[in-house]
Amino acid sequence: MKSVPNIISTKDLSYLEDMLNWNFVLIKKINHYLDIIKDDDVYKTVSKIKEDLLTDYNNILNTLE
Repeated sequence: MKSVPNIISTKDLSYLEDMLNWNFVLIKKINHYLDIIKDDDVYKTVSKIKEDLLTDYNNILNTLE
């Protein structure tokens, strides 16, 4: 599907809400882990994951607009 339909069903909205919540919880956990990670390679990898989650989160929000 190339475009978002003009109407979002209740089920779709619920799923989008779940995705936002999953990403939000993961981002919070990653922020905590970034505070305690000592290894630079692990830190970079986890930081990349955080960036990807933030991108996904923003993409979902943009889709809802």
